[in-house]
Amino acid sequence: MSDLQVLPDPEALAQHAASWIVEQAEASSGRFAWNLSGGSTPKRLYQLLAAPPFRERMPWSRVHVFWGDERFVPHDHPESNFRMTREAMLEHVPIPAANIHPIAGEGDPDDAAGAYEATLRRFYGADALDAARPLFDVTLLGLGDDGHTASLIPGTSALGEQRAWVTAVRGGRPEVRITMTYPVLDSSRVVAFLVAGDAKRTMLARVRSGDRSLPAGRIAPVGSLLFLADQAAAGSA
Repeated sequence: MSDLQVLPDPEALAQHAASWIVEQAEASSGRFAWNLSGGSTPKRLYQLLAAPPFRERMPWSRVHVFWGDERFVPHDHPESNFRMTREAMLEHVPIPAANIHPIAGEGDPDDAAGAYEATLRRFYGADALDAARPLFDVTLLGLGDDGHTASLIPGTSALGEQRAWVTAVRGGRPEVRITMTYPVLDSSRVVAFLVAGDAKRTMLARVRSGDRSLPAGRIAPVGSLLFLADQAAAGSA
């Protein structure tokens, strides 16, 4: 069973997650590679990291941020994960522009996926992932009501992709999406799910029980797996 930390409510969850992220970064040496999640739940976390006291503690000069998935829309689009993260956090902190690695949202989706894979390979410095040397220090993931995580959506071909690091996702949603695949998400020192709300309670219990019929249930990091949840999502767990 993976580690579960339960907080009373969404605000306490965001505060705890912000403190945890800063502690992970402070304890690291060299580059701190953080794989971000989109969606509504992490937005408050990002806002907290952009303000005192967390902003001053985070070693922004050596933090590199990536996105586990993205809607294939321009960066200024209201549905862009990059835009949400930029407005909530990145434009308010002293992170070098070169340390921000967004997914392209225009042109051809397959080309965008290939370009992002190339970005990840350059950053990692190798074409094959080594379990002893994770790509990311922290990967932050959400949990959908249908059990999806990142844009690993039920019924899509991305679920079976083991060779590509990044792939375009067609189907399951109105818009095309770009997502990292399981081998890349799993190449993390810590994968942390951030889960809030009673609508997520059943899915959270199923994922934690190892239900591999759910996309989120197949996440198996080379490091550790952590669930940060509010009381509504955790229930009696």
